[in-house]
Order: sequence, then structure tokens, then C-alpha cells
Amino acid sequence: MSDKPLWLAAAPALFLMFWSGGYVVAKFGLMHAEPFTLLTMRFALVVVAMGVLAVVTGARIPRSGRDLAHIAIVGVLMQSVYFGFMYLAFREGVASGTVALMASLQPIVIAVAAPYWSGETVRRLQWAGIGLGLLGTVIVIAARTEIATPSSLGLGYCLIALAGMSLATLWEKRFGKGHNPIATSVIGFTAALVVMTPLALMLEEQRIDWSFGLAWSLAYLVIANSVIATSLLLAMIRYGAVSKVSSLMFLVPPGAALLAWLTLNEAMPPLAWAGMAVAAVGVWLVTRPARA
Repeated sequence: MSDKPLWLAAAPALFLMFWSGGYVVAKFGLMHAEPFTLLTMRFALVVVAMGVLAVVTGARIPRSGRDLAHIAIVGVLMQSVYFGFMYLAFREGVASGTVALMASLQPIVIAVAAPYWSGETVRRLQWAGIGLGLLGTVIVIAARTEIATPSSLGLGYCLIALAGMSLATLWEKRFGKGHNPIATSVIGFTAALVVMTPLALMLEEQRIDWSFGLAWSLAYLVIANSVIATSLLLAMIRYGAVSKVSSLMFLVPPGAALLAWLTLNEAMPPLAWAGMAVAAVGVWLVTRPARA
């Protein structure tokens, strides 16, 4: 008899739903607060929530200054840089599906950087995947111009966000250790909060619409995105089901685009859906494990 909990079968789909929804809910939140201000509130609430979890579970905080520094760097890159510039892209009017698609290209960036960062070899099939991923992205962006020309500044923000997440992954891969994930979350989000707070104070006016819409958006981003989705991911890693997440992650861009169409009326032309499919195949080829 398997010792895996019954709910684990639904975990990949739930993770996908919560993660895809985050792209859309963030846009709702930005209707009520400026990007860095919204992120400052989000990070502060996550630090409190994860701090409580750390106390309840007895998570051990790393004592090495070097380890703390590496965790903080990853946290700033993954949270402040990635989400910060993603939210700026949303503010510039970039569609949720387009932002999600560009974020999903992270494995492609990792594959290109791997030979220089860690000496890994990029296989021929991966190079084909890199080409397809980039082609699919170009198709989506070009197709969206039929509806609204994407902002060059917004697309630039997307690229910086992608670079931040990719560098965070590379940094974690090279310097990360097997610390308690809840403890590392507390450290990473705290570092991100320390960086984001002064940026919000200096660059924004802290205009906040204290409304149900803001409260609902923050509740989703904190609880569903940062706490539940992270817990589901950690549980799947623990029980060996993380490969299912890797497969489902290819559905995040179309999932985000579908939710944005239903809730924000962000239409995606048929050609854009085809481009997403091409990009998904490309990312799949890049992440496909090599045969022995």
C-alpha cells in the first residue's frame, strides 16, 4: 500500500491553477496600488505567514553568514527583480499570457547560460528547443499586435524579469544547499522586502485604494501563490511527483491567457495560441532529460 496521501494526485493541477492565476490576480491588484507598493505589502505579509509556519514547524534558520547571503541573493533576484519588473510590465499593458510565456522561457535561458556558468553541454535537441521557444515567443508577440501593439518598454521589463529569475535559478543551482525550505523562504522574502520597501518609498507615491479588490488580490497572492503553491511544490518534491509539475508548467502561459481572457477580456488571436504551442514544445525539448 502506498504511503502517499490521496490529495497528492490533485496537487499538480492545483499548483498549476494557483500559479497561472497569479498573473491575472496581480493585474487586479495593480488597479488598486502601484507595483512596488503592492509588492512591499505582499512580501511583508508573506514574511509574517512563513515566519509563523517556521515557528510552528520548528524550521532551522542557517547560521552560516555565507549561506544566509546566498539565500538572500536568490530571494532578491527571484522576488524583487522577477516580480518587480513583471509588475512593471503589467503596468505598461503587456498581456498576462505574453508575460507568462516570456517567464516560461527560463529553462531556455538556463540552457544557453549553462556552458558558461557550470560547464554543462547543450545538446543538439536542446538547441532545436531553444530555437522553437524563441520562434513561438516572436509569433505570440507579433500576433498580439493585431489587437494592441506591445509596449517596447513593457517587453524590456519582461526580459529583465526573465533574467532575474534565470540568474536566481543558476545561483541556487551553484551555491544552494539543502536547507529547510520554509526557513529559506523567510530569509528570501525578508531580503526582498528590505530591497523593495525603499524602492517603493523613493519611486512611488504609495497611492493605495483600500478596497475589497486590493484585499482579495493580496489574499490570493500571499495565500494561494506564496504559501499554498509553495507548500504543494515542496510536498510534490518530497513524494517524488515534481516531474508532473515540470510537465504541467508548459500549460502556465495558455492557462494565464485563458484566465485573462475570461476575467480581463484580454483576447489572444488564433495565431498567438499556435505560437504558445510552438514555444511549449521548445521548452519541453530543452527540459527533456538526456537518454542514457
